Amino acid sequence: MLHAGLLRHPPARPGASKGTVDWPTRFRQLAEDATDTRLKAFYAAGSIDSDMALSAAPLVALDVETTGLDPVRDGIVSIGLVPMSLERIRASASRHWILKPRVPLAAESVAVHGITDSQVRLAPDLLHILDEFLQRMAGQVMVVHCREIERQFIDQALRVRIGEGIEFPVIDTMELEARLHRGQRLGWLDRLRGRKPQEASVRLADSRRRYGLPRYRPHHAMTDALSTAELLQAQVAHRFAPDTPIRDLWC
Repeated sequence: MLHAGLLRHPPARPGASKGTVDWPTRFRQLAEDATDTRLKAFYAAGSIDSDMALSAAPLVALDVETTGLDPVRDGIVSIGLVPMSLERIRASASRHWILKPRVPLAAESVAVHGITDSQVRLAPDLLHILDEFLQRMAGQVMVVHCREIERQFIDQALRVRIGEGIEFPVIDTMELEARLHRGQRLGWLDRLRGRKPQEASVRLADSRRRYGLPRYRPHHAMTDALSTAELLQAQVAHRFAPDTPIRDLWC
């Protein structure tokens, strides 16, 4: 996966902490406002209650690979979806699409994700797999590593194709890892020696390494989705209780 800029976040719930979204209420409003039938059905499936325990939440790990870093000028070349829970990863129910973007592949992006012109030449446009894609996302909480990528690129891709964007709740494993390392402090001896806090990398591979997870080939949508699913399981096992309310992790 690549890294992009900041996302336009949905409105926060009144009285909630910054960044917290009342997703059930938001989905009901979006279902009323949507005009595309596929998008309306996606929102009509609803969102789980924010008090639901993480162990009971329906989760799907999601990753996209793109032609570049700009969601307006670049496009999606592949999507990986991996259904999961805290106890298991349903690899047999996974889905991977290679897609034909509406912009040419750049040599730099081919070097990153390895998807070539010959592979995308006969690949479908996102519009042709949109029904299945939205059905697989419906009613689920997406698990991603760097939410700005998935949210912005999928939102922009739909705006171009159907004239409407999309909003959906996510658990961002990169944000969960950043929370941990933002809170770290130096011991008194290190402070006495004049040492400064060092920022730990929250990239997917580096985050996995801290939990002893194996190294996989990076920048493949299916593999990165699987890597993200495993990372969330490890993060929860080390730092959260299974009955943690979903509101404490999603955004």
